[in-house]
This record gives sequence, C-alpha cells and structure tokens, in this order.
Amino acid sequence: MTDKLNKIGLDKQASSDLADKLNELLANYQLFYMNARGFHWNIKGEKFFELHLKFEELYNDSLVKIDEIAERILTLGFTPLHTYGDYTGLSKIKAAKNVSSGNKAIQEILNGYEVLLPLERELLEMSGDSNDEGTNALMSDYIREQEKLIWMYSAYLNQ
Repeated sequence: MTDKLNKIGLDKQASSDLADKLNELLANYQLFYMNARGFHWNIKGEKFFELHLKFEELYNDSLVKIDEIAERILTLGFTPLHTYGDYTGLSKIKAAKNVSSGNKAIQEILNGYEVLLPLERELLEMSGDSNDEGTNALMSDYIREQEKLIWMYSAYLNQ
C-alpha cells in the first residue's frame, strides 16, 4: 500500500492530478503577475499615485504566490512549469499590452480573478478530497484574500 503514497504520505495519482492543476494555476499567475507589473509601469492619469502603488502591491503579492505554488508542486514530488512558452500555452489569462488607463487596468485585474478563483476553488475541492492539507490551506487563504480584493476593485469601478 505504501508504494501508492508519495514521500509526504499522499496518494501518488491524486498528487499528480493536483500538480497538473497547480501548474495550470502557476501559468495563470505568471500572466496575472506580468499584467500587474505592466499596469504599474504604464499607468497614467489623475489616480496615478494611488494605482501605481496598488499595482506594485498586487505584483509583489503575486510573486510570493507564484513561489508558493511552485514549491507546493515540488513538495508533491513534481516539476513546476518554468518557461514562458509553457505559461502562455496553458494560461487562460492573456497578456494585457500597453494598458495605461486605470479603469481598464482594474477591469483586467478583475478579469484575471475570474480565471484564478475558479481554479483555486477546484484545487480546494481536489485537495480536500485527497487529504492534502498543504494545498488546501494555500487555496483557502488565496480565495479569502481574493474575494475581498474583488469586492474592493469592483467598488473602485462602481460595479
């Protein structure tokens, strides 16, 4: 029976499925990060100072999450994707090029969460079903944070 378990005591097949889904999340986070970084660099207008700082917070947070996701994949015994080709081929989030409007950038952020949040909820369910508390805790934290951010960014756009 132990030959069906990985080094951390989780089912190998379930861990493989989780790693695949985590790699999908990783790819989407990489594009989300790149977009937030571009918004930070290119933002213009009367809300420049406010949004410039907000986008910096967002890309710094994304960078931490990217590392956590990649390390979780490694902890499960698999290899995280690590090329831009892998990321762009797998990500549902697409590059937002030359966005300088604050409202457009915020809408792109919300569009990104429309991709990330369902993936995280799927991972939460998968990790719960396989007793993977490490992945489960990460996804639970991400979901809680992002639900609040969605409310805040939506309020900014009067939505």
